[in-house]
Amino acid sequence: MRSSPRSRLRRLLAGAAVIPAVLAAAACGTGSGAAGSGGGSAAPAELRLGYFANLTHAAALIGVQQHFIADDLGSRTRLTTQVFNAGPDEVEALFAGGLDAAYIGPGPTINAYGQSNGEAIRIVAGASSAGAELVVRKGIEKPSDLKGATLASPQLGNTQDVALRTWLTGKGLKNSVDGGGDVTITPTSNSDIPALFDSGKLDGAWVPEPYASALVLGHGGHVLVDEKALWPKGEFVTTQLVVRTEFLERYPGTVAALLKAHVRSVQYAEQDPAAAKQAVNAALKAAGGKQLSAAVLDRAWSELTVTYDPIASTLRPTMLHAVEAGTTPQKVDLAGIYDLRPLNAILTAQHLATVSASGLGVQ
Repeated sequence: MRSSPRSRLRRLLAGAAVIPAVLAAAACGTGSGAAGSGGGSAAPAELRLGYFANLTHAAALIGVQQHFIADDLGSRTRLTTQVFNAGPDEVEALFAGGLDAAYIGPGPTINAYGQSNGEAIRIVAGASSAGAELVVRKGIEKPSDLKGATLASPQLGNTQDVALRTWLTGKGLKNSVDGGGDVTITPTSNSDIPALFDSGKLDGAWVPEPYASALVLGHGGHVLVDEKALWPKGEFVTTQLVVRTEFLERYPGTVAALLKAHVRSVQYAEQDPAAAKQAVNAALKAAGGKQLSAAVLDRAWSELTVTYDPIASTLRPTMLHAVEAGTTPQKVDLAGIYDLRPLNAILTAQHLATVSASGLGVQ
């Protein structure tokens, strides 16, 4: 029998019970790669990186496809990658020691930080802003039309799930992580959403790019909410790069190499969008997905911003939204969640403007 959304959330939160043991093991020196101690400069044998096959993870897709990451890591450290559908699964992999770094949304990052009492992870860079929309079927033109509707989000507690629940509540539409209410939210894998939308089993979905554009251009959907409209200047963190704290402390040189490649990927996206879109499409295919049509790719690309700025000022509001939505049990003290010193050192060396932690960490 398939577990309920609430039971899956409880299972994820229950994982917090094993975090102290994981952190204790890390403190004793367990982990991938060559021997080293805290603050050491030894290179690990492997860097395990997680990301999604989404355009909001374009920096990761470009960095892998163009070999920027592998090249900057050098011959001493092998890059291995794993593709995920949504952030809560990445958090489980980080906690279990199966990942060293991950491109991930703010909602799961906040949960990971809170569950580990601020110890498990650090945000070391931003990756994208915007690029998420609520796309609905014909006949739904305003919030009140959603009463009785069934909507999808990628996974319970992921960034788009939190945004959807927050927006619905703000419009007076009841919803619950247990299901039911004025609107039923069904966490659904992004790749399954179009077929369910076509069959009438879903009335809409709050999804990241390119899935929003695919629903609009290929499945007759239209945008009811563009998340950019809900934030000042249309800017908010959609994806960021996080690293296990133990890995950051043990292998600072490797994290710096990853960040150097990350900055290269962002600059590639900014300076040559046509080539960047080709690289992303090739990476999507390599990740086991399908290449996007030119129309979908162009629309999706125009809806987001690839950036290394974490837009830290939007993280606390995102946390408060998650508490209101019921996907984060209580307010999380975010002090110390950012360590932007390695990124800012790279930016300074390239005579670029540094980025801010907005008082939530070191920069």
